Amino acid sequence: MKRLIPIAALALSGCATVPSTSAPGPVTLRVIGLNDFHGNLEPIRRPIGLREANGDQAQVYTAGAAYLASAVKEARAQNANSLVIAAGDLIGASPLASSYFLDEPSIGAMNRLGLDFNAVGNHEFDRGWKELQRMQHGGCEQYTLREPCQVEDPFPGASFPFLAANVVKRDGSTLFPAYGIRTFGEGAGEITVGVIGLTLEETPTLVTPSGVEDVTFTDEAQSINRAVDALEAKGADAIIVAIHQGLYTEVGYNDKSCGGVSGPLIDILKQVDPRVNLVISGHTHRTYVCDFSTIDPERHFMVTSAGYGGSFFTDIALEIDPATGKARVASANNRVVQSTGTDRDGNLAAPDPKYRQYQPDPEVAAYVARYVAASRAASNRPVGKVSGDGRFRGPATEETPLGNAIADAQLFATREAGAQIAFMNNSGIRAALQPAADGTVTFGDIYTVQPFGNTLVTRTYTGVQLLALLEQQFDDDGFVQTFSPSRGFALSYDMRRPAGQRVVSATLDGAPIDPQASYRVTMNSFLAAGGDSFTMFERGTDTTVGPVDLDAFEQWLSVDGVRALPPEGRITRIDSD
Repeated sequence: MKRLIPIAALALSGCATVPSTSAPGPVTLRVIGLNDFHGNLEPIRRPIGLREANGDQAQVYTAGAAYLASAVKEARAQNANSLVIAAGDLIGASPLASSYFLDEPSIGAMNRLGLDFNAVGNHEFDRGWKELQRMQHGGCEQYTLREPCQVEDPFPGASFPFLAANVVKRDGSTLFPAYGIRTFGEGAGEITVGVIGLTLEETPTLVTPSGVEDVTFTDEAQSINRAVDALEAKGADAIIVAIHQGLYTEVGYNDKSCGGVSGPLIDILKQVDPRVNLVISGHTHRTYVCDFSTIDPERHFMVTSAGYGGSFFTDIALEIDPATGKARVASANNRVVQSTGTDRDGNLAAPDPKYRQYQPDPEVAAYVARYVAASRAASNRPVGKVSGDGRFRGPATEETPLGNAIADAQLFATREAGAQIAFMNNSGIRAALQPAADGTVTFGDIYTVQPFGNTLVTRTYTGVQLLALLEQQFDDDGFVQTFSPSRGFALSYDMRRPAGQRVVSATLDGAPIDPQASYRVTMNSFLAAGGDSFTMFERGTDTTVGPVDLDAFEQWLSVDGVRALPPEGRITRIDSD
């Protein structure tokens, strides 16, 4: 922190007057917290559920880079000084308009939004750290199967720095700077703010191993504390941490009570230097504002997260006294970015009057439109051929040939992670697959089938856990929802039996599932988070995050000349009801 320099009194003869000067008052720095944008250039296609502090529920269409840019611009205007800070996963697991172009447009959108710093997240490493360096520095060097610089040539890279305090190269240096420094004001009113950025130490377990070769991910708290000491030595008045790790809470998106707080970030922050003033977090896709002093009285900082996809931003007033070098969070609120949504039939959805509906920023909207138009052209690219007349059923809740094909593709794409079984939720198939007369399937066809950009997650389950998971298909909570499973897996069930005992048999390659054995199972990230009430998926261990589901399906389709969609029959109902 800054030290005050005493002013020596002047000894003057006779009657002398010394002009009085008042110390500058506290300065408010407006901090905008973002996280887990995941390339959502356009508004999210389905409404998100909101829970207010009083328990009220709402369904609101949100997000879109142009809408988020307008929201951020308005929030920054509240004060003369501001910073926009992201806590990782700006890119990766992105919708088509961004992912098809290696997330270059997401970086470009954030350049135009005015992002100041981004802490790397695990998804920043999905295509490897060399490609991530290209995201930072720009250029068209190719590190992936997909061609870079298809729209902008050359790609300019990020105008904001990536931060990676705990990602260390072989020579001991960090892959990106551990922290950044910004100074505001001048003279006695000058304030200096340090921003530390890092990802979770477990990142190598969440990405393809080849993507993180030659770099090491170190302990989060120790990395933060080293950077705190460095920033203190450089005279920082306030220290902000942006970390791609998070919490879970059981309260509304802007409830300040920290109700039911849990998660791995707690133990990390209990070890963090108390000189930290604010923590912007992510990774869990939860939305919260939590005063950490209610958990650890020695650490008086706020911990925030703005959910997923640009649906929210956190509006933070950080008050800094330049005279004393002390800083505190005066206020922090999660704001909903209500945009213009369309329902499944393409009709404009009515906005919810309880929430502000932002207008899109024209510059960002025009930039996004270029990539959306380019992605439409790309959608006509053939990816394979299929056979199997009459097997192209759309949304369903029970086994379908298309669901079985997707499960086979997911197993195919995650064999390297040790996968033995893959399960697809049929409600996640959003449309029928409609090939051309000769069986040709385009990228646009498969994107229509799976538009959500889910990543594939492979986890280990005991046989007991796997059987319990299978029983959740047939419990009394709503209607029957069966998976479409990958080849080699078979299941029969009887709804006349009591709940919890309805699985009659479950086999893998003809052998019954062994309660004492362990199995590597692949599912999409929606199911991995307990989606569709399949909470048992959350209990797996040894998580490996693989490719996007759409990429896996494309890869599977491209292997053979003509792919025959597998028939139904992997799931069998043996009662007549």
